[in-house]
Amino acid sequence: MMSRADGLVQRRNVNRDNNDSVSRENGQSSDKLDYDEDIDDGDSKETRLTLMEEVLLLGLKDKEGYTSFWNDSISSGLRGCILIELALRQRIELEKAGMRRKSLQMRKVIIKNETPTGDVLLDEALKHIKETNPPETVQSWIEYLSGETWNPLKIKYQLKNVRERLAKNLVEKGVLTTEKQNFLLFDMTTHPLTDNEAKLRLVKKVQDAVLSRWINDPHRMDKRLLALLLLAQASDVLESAFSPLNDEDYELATRRLRELSDMDLEVESMKVSTNDVIWAVFANFNK
Repeated sequence: MMSRADGLVQRRNVNRDNNDSVSRENGQSSDKLDYDEDIDDGDSKETRLTLMEEVLLLGLKDKEGYTSFWNDSISSGLRGCILIELALRQRIELEKAGMRRKSLQMRKVIIKNETPTGDVLLDEALKHIKETNPPETVQSWIEYLSGETWNPLKIKYQLKNVRERLAKNLVEKGVLTTEKQNFLLFDMTTHPLTDNEAKLRLVKKVQDAVLSRWINDPHRMDKRLLALLLLAQASDVLESAFSPLNDEDYELATRRLRELSDMDLEVESMKVSTNDVIWAVFANFNK
């Protein structure tokens, strides 16, 4: 059984030690992935994951290799991840609020830099946003990219097979493998976990963000980590990270997430050095 310092907090027989020193992992240059900032998670470049891949990995059942059939939030959640990933890579932004102070959900998504990212899913979404005139809101783009629109002219914007494409990315990175499983009437391709350490690192990162490394100010928190917490919550995939916690830590972690959810998103989006796309995406799920 591992302690929190070992990486994963178990639910039973855990002694909390607030004096444990937690050393920060060394950040690595992320120029090749075109991130806007170094990712301080200790991963090698081979296992560095996008927001979409992290959210999917949290939602996948380790042995079965598929997400819960009852999770109807992850599809739109992954599209929200795509928008935030594009924003973090400085490709899109929201139009200015203006003198009339347009709300987050009324502001349009505009192109900031049309240079391709090198990621197929991101570049497909970027191309759609670039070619759309007049611009659309975050809510509209999540609906279009998910295929959840009644407008037949917008169906062409749907990103298809997103979960399968992301899972294949994780297979290429050595995190998952590919198998075929029979479900009575049909066969299904599944992607069980093969790199347990990659999943443990991700779970530990999420746990630490709301426990030992909690920062009671979202604007001092790493933007990518903040986005991961908000999107994992919106996608209903946090239970895999929180279920191993003891009762006291579980309650503390969920309370801190509620504090993030209860913030005035309009106010937060107007603060200096923020990324308003993150808040607009979260506002879409926090209605």
